[in-house]
Amino acid sequence: MSKFDRRDFVKATGVAGIAALAGCSGGGSGGEGEGEGETSTSSTSSGGETRLSWHAGGTGGTYYPLSNEFKSVIEGHTEYGVQVQSTGASVENVGSLHSGDADFALIQNDIAYFAKNGTGIDAFQGNPIENLMGVATLYPETIHVVTLADSGIETLQDLEGKRVNTGDLGSGTQVDALQILNAVGITQEDFQEQNTSFSQAAEQLRNGDVDATFTVGGWPVGAISDLATTEDIRIVPIDGDARESVKDAASFFADDQIPAGTYSGIDEAVPTVAVQAMIATNAGVSADVVENVTAAIFDNVDELSIKTDFISADSAQDGMSIELHEGAQAYFG
Repeated sequence: MSKFDRRDFVKATGVAGIAALAGCSGGGSGGEGEGEGETSTSSTSSGGETRLSWHAGGTGGTYYPLSNEFKSVIEGHTEYGVQVQSTGASVENVGSLHSGDADFALIQNDIAYFAKNGTGIDAFQGNPIENLMGVATLYPETIHVVTLADSGIETLQDLEGKRVNTGDLGSGTQVDALQILNAVGITQEDFQEQNTSFSQAAEQLRNGDVDATFTVGGWPVGAISDLATTEDIRIVPIDGDARESVKDAASFFADDQIPAGTYSGIDEAVPTVAVQAMIATNAGVSADVVENVTAAIFDNVDELSIKTDFISADSAQDGMSIELHEGAQAYFG
């Protein structure tokens, strides 16, 4: 099976990705207030408090609520204030870290690797993001391919000719969706692509505007849970030869499964694949800030309620795909 075919990727994500790399981090799912373009480690509030800008993802995924839990922990154990911003997630967040609009962000380990090495997708091809630095890995980012139970879609191959939402334009979800589809022989010419946030994609499914959606996130994903309370859903398995083709096409995909009972009506475990969520920063953030933020999170994991089966200091370098920031190195040793 050939590697990810990039020939049409610039059509889908080039504008969004390159705009983000230039510092234009609009779009996505909106923001949470004014002044988000400031490099917050070099600015303070009137009370002298250091303000950190933390870029998350769409409100219907896992990044956003988890980032708000990190905010609470950091503010509870340091003198820093944290502003969490909803975004289009991984690719956009890399651009915001590159430009200094974000001090910290959640991204996928595959997108981090592509960005740091200037490869993989056209948004980064030949344009390595050298100031992108790793902090910690967190949990598996599970690939969910969701459809309605009566759609007749039972395998990845059944998506050919269908209306498929592959996630926000330029997001890590879109990158993964196109890689997975290409790995089983479905190119962008073979289906009707739509791009929205997780929550909007769920509404499209509910309203019959798309046939299937890709969502990448730690289960349970809120938007899917909400959809499953009102609709009978099916999660399309990625298994057998299709799974092997996906893993052959991109080495950062690993076997995973969505446990039975994770979503209403899903009574058996669903085999799939996953990447890894991680915290990233940029080289311009001071070592003291990164070390203190890292310590606040990983010394107080018991104060979190999301993905606590996975997030720990012991596993925080598993799957780390880029160089660590010196502040993270100081904490993890």
